[in-house]
Amino acid sequence: MDFPKVNAHLHTPFSFSAFGDIEDALDRAVAEQVKVVGINDFYTAEGYEEWVEGCRQRSLYPLFGIEFISLNEEDQKAGLRVNDPGNPGRTYISGKGLSQPFRLNEPYASQLADVRAEANRQVEAMCEKLNGILTGKNVGFILDMDWIKDNLTRGSVRERHLAKALRLKVYENCGDAPTDIKNLLEEIFDGRELKSDTENFAGVENEIRANLLKAGGPAFVPETAEAFLPMQTVCKIILAAGGIPTYPFLADDVQGNYTDFERDLKHVAEQLAGRGFHSVEFITTRNDVNLLENYASYLHDRGFIVTLGSEHNSPQMEPLELFARNQTPLSEKLKRINYEGACVIAAHQYLVAQGLSGYVDQQGGADRSKRGEFVKLGDELIRNRVGKQ
Repeated sequence: MDFPKVNAHLHTPFSFSAFGDIEDALDRAVAEQVKVVGINDFYTAEGYEEWVEGCRQRSLYPLFGIEFISLNEEDQKAGLRVNDPGNPGRTYISGKGLSQPFRLNEPYASQLADVRAEANRQVEAMCEKLNGILTGKNVGFILDMDWIKDNLTRGSVRERHLAKALRLKVYENCGDAPTDIKNLLEEIFDGRELKSDTENFAGVENEIRANLLKAGGPAFVPETAEAFLPMQTVCKIILAAGGIPTYPFLADDVQGNYTDFERDLKHVAEQLAGRGFHSVEFITTRNDVNLLENYASYLHDRGFIVTLGSEHNSPQMEPLELFARNQTPLSEKLKRINYEGACVIAAHQYLVAQGLSGYVDQQGGADRSKRGEFVKLGDELIRNRVGKQ
């Protein structure tokens, strides 16, 4: 049986994205025959209406997600690295299958707005420090935060927007002359040479970010405590918005290592169930295909919803069709697991939109024995939209 291609985790310019706009993302999905596409921006659902309309026009099936960075203080105190390898206790969490139209009552709406505003304030503070560096070096320009918000963002400002804005100003100042660009960036980098070719915009922006904006860089500003909601609060917000709290696995790195939390597969499955998670996801380009299949299969066999995505939340444009590390094609088993996970999410959001109970109830409980029923309903919904494969 052929399964429609699924990419269940895509960022758009409503947070930060490789895509120029939502139309660009969805046109690329059509070109690569990816039929099921999940929007999954940081802290915002503002792209949902444009996403659903763009999918309708292209006969794509939309999934509605959101992403948070939370903090588990118990894990932090224990020094436990969860799915952020550099920050113990810091935990990325996605919500899948949220209500569309998006609805969120108090106090959850204010909690979401406050954490989004705090994330923006941190980037604004980094912009001030970056402008201090540019002024001190007499480069002849500074960055305009209002211009960045109006021209590069759709509401949420990330440090990657600063990197892109600085690249644009440097190139403009240098008349796109490669030698002048390299020399100016070397000066801004305090003598460190630009390694990327100047035509490699993504590489240049990544170097700007690494040299100036990441921890240890001269324009870095650490997040305040207000930037992170407790993990359980994030899960409550997702449930209140009709969604399914989802744990994003970091899984293996290029050396085959795992974080403390994820190292023992049996233990992490038990821990996630104990923390109320019935859904997990993987960003496939991070992982070795065999190790990815091992983790995804184990979790799927124990009743978890398992979905796969690509993020696209960096300047580097990659295919929307999913591959494992080093552009390794996914196995048929991984494709099936991903499609079944997408079917459960599709069925859940369809039912919740009608005011009915979905796969996960409002308290976060789920009857995993009913997963097959949701797969069947979701399959019908998806194939009715995208056609038979």
